[in-house]
Amino acid sequence: MHDCNSAGFTAEDSEYMARALRLAEQGLYTTDPNPRVGCVLVKDGRVVGEGWHRRAGGPHAEAAALAQAGEAARGCTAYVTLEPCSHHGRTPPCADALTAAGVGRVVAAMQDPNPRVAGGGLARLREAGIAVACGLLEEQAERLNRGFVRRMRTGRPYVTGKLAMSLDGRTALANGDSRWITGEDARRDAHRLRARSSAILTGIGTVLADDPAMTARLEGEDILQPLRVVLDSRLRTPPAAKLARQEGRTLIATACDDAARRAALEQAGFEVMRLAVDGEGRMDLAALLDELGRREINELMVEAGPTLNGAWLRSGLVDEWVAYMAPCLMGDGARGLFSIPALGNMDERYALRWLDVRRVGADLRLCFATDAIRP
Repeated sequence: MHDCNSAGFTAEDSEYMARALRLAEQGLYTTDPNPRVGCVLVKDGRVVGEGWHRRAGGPHAEAAALAQAGEAARGCTAYVTLEPCSHHGRTPPCADALTAAGVGRVVAAMQDPNPRVAGGGLARLREAGIAVACGLLEEQAERLNRGFVRRMRTGRPYVTGKLAMSLDGRTALANGDSRWITGEDARRDAHRLRARSSAILTGIGTVLADDPAMTARLEGEDILQPLRVVLDSRLRTPPAAKLARQEGRTLIATACDDAARRAALEQAGFEVMRLAVDGEGRMDLAALLDELGRREINELMVEAGPTLNGAWLRSGLVDEWVAYMAPCLMGDGARGLFSIPALGNMDERYALRWLDVRRVGADLRLCFATDAIRP
């Protein structure tokens, strides 16, 4: 049962929760598969402790804040961006830690969607006589953990498709050359998207054409490298591909049962997974998302060519497209964004919904939601 209500909060409550959310963002690139959480402890109008969850297996945000506050935590208000946990995982329950510290009030931005918690932390705090409120800046908190929330509710990750294009919607010249359409600022921004993702997916066409590294590169940032996923129906990935020499893991999803090719790739360091095919004989993207959810992948970023982009578009499984558009023209012969069958009439258009438009250096970043897309 949803246990949050955004009514009855003060301006000071909002100020401290916003501070907790900024703290939580510091774990944007490192907490997988856990959510990003921040906590601020306030007593007599003064912050006495604060912290955020830095890495899975490490102290939770509440524990870090309580350690900083010490005895000053008694009688304070705790602002937490996610309901304190009530179960034993790799760390003890945060609801119990807050109770033991003598906290007088707990304000949570949102209820934990994890079925193991799901209101249990808030209930435990109430039973201990602590005043509890929930729902402050809930939308912002859920957006910060969109992948964790999606996986807990559906078993699948949140999927973002990333595109780079010219003003006339082209992604590469006819000969395949695509470096660089966008400027350095846009490329750095795209690496931030990679860094917050649990996994990055591409197709075998991109691997064979570009031999990409598929890593997140942000100078000066602590980054937990995403899982790399290659859709390779016939196991054509070269064992010597650059992907095999990068930090982190690479998963090859295939419909091929060639034992020799599989063994060569596994010897090179790849993990190979057989994936089911759909009714049209193509690899089943929905089944892939189910498998990635079982592997605790919260956010999946798709960076692919027009063929695979078209397949994801038709599937309706992408939650959001992020397109970086450069102020240049590449002409009719250049390659487009999506390979999709010709449409017979305007009613068949793929309808998207604007989320955000902003300038990134010399380029534009366009964000679209796909909840308006036709089935």
